[in-house]
Amino acid sequence: MDVRALRYFVETVRHASFTQAAKALFVTQSTVSKMIRQLEEEAGTPLLVRDGHTARPTDTGRVMYQRGLQVLETMRQLSEELRQTAELQRGSLEVGIPPMINLLFTPVVKRFREQHPGIHLTLREGTGRTVEDLVAGGELEVGATILPLAADSGLAAQAFGSYPIWVIGPPDAAWAGKTSLPLSALRDTRLLIPTDDFAMTRRLRQAFADAGLQPGIAAQSAHWDFLVAMASAGLGAALLPEPLMRRMKTRGLSTAKLAKSGLQWEVGHIWQQSGYLSYAARAWLEVCDEVLGGPRSAAARKRAGRP
Repeated sequence: MDVRALRYFVETVRHASFTQAAKALFVTQSTVSKMIRQLEEEAGTPLLVRDGHTARPTDTGRVMYQRGLQVLETMRQLSEELRQTAELQRGSLEVGIPPMINLLFTPVVKRFREQHPGIHLTLREGTGRTVEDLVAGGELEVGATILPLAADSGLAAQAFGSYPIWVIGPPDAAWAGKTSLPLSALRDTRLLIPTDDFAMTRRLRQAFADAGLQPGIAAQSAHWDFLVAMASAGLGAALLPEPLMRRMKTRGLSTAKLAKSGLQWEVGHIWQQSGYLSYAARAWLEVCDEVLGGPRSAAARKRAGRP
């Protein structure tokens, strides 16, 4: 059923006149008459009784009028909600963030809430691999993880930070006093690293394999502070990305940057390569660009499917 014809009909009943309805709608009287005839043909029954210059609804016309009012109000509300969504005045967004990355997002969340108070933002925590699976499966629009991604992931990625890995060990570590270490210096060191479901651990294992080294793993934990505590107790050397290391109590411990290994803690956003990004998701990425890094180039935005 043509919504425009329904609007013309409602106005005609409201004014009880084709002429007055045409004036209210800023169209010709013949246009109103034509649209209402089409509506009657579609309904299969007369909707108006025409009496000179007046028009009054039939019994079926009264039903059409009452339901028409409801339909037009629903359409008005729909248009308003679409406008508010496009203008970021309403909506919701769920972003996947691994626990090890969430500390980077405090200023992002603050800025996003300031700029878009009408958007309900939810942060969903999970390991990098979990976030990647959720985004790939369409359960999340956008997330953050450790890069690079697998070539066949089907996800688009944009890095927003690259940080060195630090080695944290007991005060009497063999390398104590050094400010940087090559990967080979850890050949005989018992290592304390995150569990295997962390993307950083996958990167570490690959880096050791590429260097022809077999890492000696003393323990693994999903809790960064526990890794540092074990290092402090002399159980081995913990490997942590710089943003996390700077937030740990390492006074009195041996610390050195892992250098010349080509290994960086690179973090970035991910979304489906061929998927649609909502207005809220695009706004989130824009805020992240503002807070965590410089604005993207036009080419990068085009590749990402963003305006």
